Amino acid sequence: MPFFLKSKWPCFSLQTIRSHKYKLHSTLPSTELHDLCNVISKGIGSLDDLEDTLNKFAVFLSSSFLTRVIDFCNNEAPTRRLLRFFLWSRKNPNFKLKDEDFNHVIRVFAEKKDFVAIDIVLTEFRKEGRVMETQTYSLLAETLVKLGREDEALGLFKNLDKFNCAQDEVTVSAIVNSLCSKGHARRAEGVVWHHRSKILGVEPCVYKSLLHGWCQQGNMKEARRILKEMKSLGIKLDLFCYNTFLRGLCKRNLKSNPSALVPDASNLMMEMRSHGISPTSISYNILLNSLVKTRRVKESNKILISMKKSGCSPDWVSYYLVSRVLYLTGRFGKGNQIVDEMIESGLIPSCKFYYDLIGILCGVERLSYALKLFEKMKESSLGGYGPIYDLLIMKLCKGGEFEKARDMWDEAAQMGVILQCSRDVLDPSIIEVFEPRRKENKGSMRTEKRQEEEPKTIGGRKRHIKRNKKKKKHQIN
Repeated sequence: MPFFLKSKWPCFSLQTIRSHKYKLHSTLPSTELHDLCNVISKGIGSLDDLEDTLNKFAVFLSSSFLTRVIDFCNNEAPTRRLLRFFLWSRKNPNFKLKDEDFNHVIRVFAEKKDFVAIDIVLTEFRKEGRVMETQTYSLLAETLVKLGREDEALGLFKNLDKFNCAQDEVTVSAIVNSLCSKGHARRAEGVVWHHRSKILGVEPCVYKSLLHGWCQQGNMKEARRILKEMKSLGIKLDLFCYNTFLRGLCKRNLKSNPSALVPDASNLMMEMRSHGISPTSISYNILLNSLVKTRRVKESNKILISMKKSGCSPDWVSYYLVSRVLYLTGRFGKGNQIVDEMIESGLIPSCKFYYDLIGILCGVERLSYALKLFEKMKESSLGGYGPIYDLLIMKLCKGGEFEKARDMWDEAAQMGVILQCSRDVLDPSIIEVFEPRRKENKGSMRTEKRQEEEPKTIGGRKRHIKRNKKKKKHQIN
C-alpha cells in the first residue's frame, strides 16, 4: 500500500535542488563489476531469475560498490531490475545498507520518474527509520508534482518527521517551488501560510515562486496581490519579478484579448521605469513572442522600433521573432531587410536563427529566398550546415531542379559536411517530382453541368418541369 498520507493543503511549485552525484571508488576488480552490470542490464528472464543469478555471484558488497553498479546500469537497465538488485543487496546478511545508499537509489528512481519503485523504496526507508536528506526530498517533490501527484508530494512533506527530515526553509522552498512550477499556486500558499516562521531568510525566493505560480495559472489579479505583499514585506521587486508578471500578462491576453497585448505591456514597462528598472531585450522578446503567435505584423515592427528609441538594443532573438512573423505572413522583402539589419548591427545569431527561418521559407515554397538566406549563413561562418544542405537538396529535387541539387551536394562534399540524405535523391528516375496543378473554377463547372442537363427545346423544357414536379410530389408523399 502506498505510504503517502493525503494532505488537505493546497499546492505549489518552481525549481528544485538537483540530486548530488557522489564520486565513489571501488576496490573490486573491474571485471566483476562489468559482469554484474551485464547481468542486471542485459540479463534474460524474470526478476526471480535475476535474483537467482545474483545469488551465484561471490562479491563483497560495499556502499561504494553498490553506488557504482546503480550508476553504471542507470541508463541501460530497466528500473524494475535495478530495484530488484537493490532489494537483493538489502537482504544480503554480510552487508548493511547506509542512509546514503537509500537516498541515492531514491534519487535515481526519482530521475527516472518511476513512482512505483519510489513508493517501494520509501516504504522500506520508513520501516527502517532511515534519515532522508533535504536534497532527496527536493528532487522527490519535483518529480511527484511533474507526475501529477501533488497530494502525495504534500503528504510526504507533512510527514517528513517520520523520515527523520526537518521541515526547514530548504524543504518548504522545495515543495513551494515544485508546486508553483505547475501552476498550483493556491496550494503552495497554504504551505507558506502554515510555515511562515520557517521561511525567514528565503522570503524573496518563496514569493517569487508564488508569483510564478499565479502567472503560470493566468490569474493576474492574484499575481498583482503577491507583488503588493512583496512590497509590504520590504522585498525589492527586480527585473525577474516584472518579467514573470509580463509573461503571465501576455499569456492571459493571448487567450482572451490579443488587442490588449501592447497596451498592457506598455503600461507595465512604464511602471518598471518608475521603479528604476529598465526593460531589457528579454522583456521586449516576451511581448514579441506573443505578437508573433497572433500574426500581428505592424505591432511587431513598432515594438522593434520602440526598443531602439528607448535605448534597449535588440538581440538576435528580437530580429528572429520579427522576421519570422514577416515570412509567415508573406512579407518576404521586409523580412530580408530585418535580417540584413541584424547582420549590419554586428549581431551573430546562433544556428537556430537560420535553421528556423530557412525551414519556414521552404515550408511556404519560397526556395529562392531560402537559398539566399543560406548564403548569408555561410558568410557568417557559423558552421552546422549539414541539416540545411539536407533540407535544401531535398526541396530542390522535389521541385525538379536536379542540377542545383547536384551543385549543392558537391559543395557540401568539398566543405567536408556530412549529409544524412542519400545520393539517390539526385536521381530523377527515383525521386518523385512535385507538379502543382491549377485549381479548377467551381463556378464554370456548375454552369457547364447545368447547360448539359438543361433541355434545349421548349417542349423538352416543359417535360423537364413536369418531371421535376412529379419527383417533388413523390418525395412529399
